[in-house]
Amino acid sequence: MDRYFTRKVGILLSLAMVMIIAVFFLPRIPQPEGYHQFADQRLVLGLPNFLNVVSNLPFFLVGLAGLVQLRRGVITAILQPLRYLYFILFAGVLLVGVGSSYYHLWPSNLTLVWDRLPMTIAFMSLFALLLAEFVALRAARLLAWPLLLVGIFSVGYWYFTERVNQGDLRLYILVQFLPMLLIPLMLLLFRSCYTHTRALWWLLLFYLLAKLFEGLDTQVYALGNLVSGHTLKHLVSALGVWVFYRSLLKRRLARIPHQRS
Repeated sequence: MDRYFTRKVGILLSLAMVMIIAVFFLPRIPQPEGYHQFADQRLVLGLPNFLNVVSNLPFFLVGLAGLVQLRRGVITAILQPLRYLYFILFAGVLLVGVGSSYYHLWPSNLTLVWDRLPMTIAFMSLFALLLAEFVALRAARLLAWPLLLVGIFSVGYWYFTERVNQGDLRLYILVQFLPMLLIPLMLLLFRSCYTHTRALWWLLLFYLLAKLFEGLDTQVYALGNLVSGHTLKHLVSALGVWVFYRSLLKRRLARIPHQRS
């Protein structure tokens, strides 16, 4: 393993360790009060929180399209040893559409579990796939299932701590945000074996926009009472996943995949 590659891996690992240690030195982070009180609660066609519910349909459609195209063999520029992870990723996206719709029909901590579980599956599978493509295939093969299990556990841990009035979101926050901090660094430091990697930058941009809209839920809705920030969050997030899906359809092998561990 060359020294330059080792240094880059060291940078990636150092950032990951710093973030992990920093998060667990923080006091526990409970679910914010009023979290389930979204700005747009309009009842339409008998559905409460109508736009927040139906705006999840794009997740379902993109996830379904990804699964169908993988099954048909249309998406071919993938790492075959991790082919199952692409299925898990798009299954996670599809289930985000189902779980988030269910949550927004009846917002509560219990229904929020079914919103967050598929999100962690999608985050962790995407991170493992990019780790394989950009850094080390063998390491990604070893880490894929542990990453997925940590993601699932983070939701279960949060829900358990809420039930005993000791709400703690730290692990869930780490699962969601650490990959989004490491992925840009991976894109800058390493090179994928595939073309069309620019789509990943668009995916990250749409993710940031989605978080911005989520934080400005009430303010966006107050602009004209037409659409809320949370509804836009769903649409922008799904758009990012669609861009990634389209890149998988178009990309080609640029060089032989590395086998570094």
